[in-house]
Amino acid sequence: MAVRVVSRRRSAVAIEAAAGGALVLDVTSRGPAPWVRLSPFYPHGGIPVPFSPGDTGESVEGIWQALKVFDGADVDPGRLRVTTMKGLKRTVRRHGAVRGHRNGLTGDRLLAYEEARRSVYLPTYRWILENPAADLVAELRRISVDRDVVLLDYTTNGDVSDLGTPLSHAALVARYLSGNWPVESPGAG
Repeated sequence: MAVRVVSRRRSAVAIEAAAGGALVLDVTSRGPAPWVRLSPFYPHGGIPVPFSPGDTGESVEGIWQALKVFDGADVDPGRLRVTTMKGLKRTVRRHGAVRGHRNGLTGDRLLAYEEARRSVYLPTYRWILENPAADLVAELRRISVDRDVVLLDYTTNGDVSDLGTPLSHAALVARYLSGNWPVESPGAG
């Protein structure tokens, strides 16, 4: 059986047609419990911040946003403590152009976008799959033995090198389940 990703932005009719009888699970921040726990916005807590030994964040997205550096703003450790799944995003409209992601809260280097995906986002998201959400990963493995599964996400890009489209965490779940996790940059832990 297979685990596929379909855009949540489609109509319910289009999603059902694309699913073709598969079990459809919304794994976005607007999805139902328990599957919302696969959202990078979900506040699991205790998530290690890459390149920052001893520091943790509440959510994957909070860590990603905390390490983002703009023309007008450096890292924002306050994003690590957000538990509401709202107010996490830091925007170019408010802070200017994105310069990169810092290699840790006190790091001395800015990471380019793909390198940040590989050394910040991937290890952080994989950590939640292997720790607080491991029960959901096991359930998806069990379900997908007998039935196709469709995971809903706002984007469907599972290619870390495709910088023109946001990375889909649902596609990362599918890749994890298939044993095809993308290559991570060393030294993030």
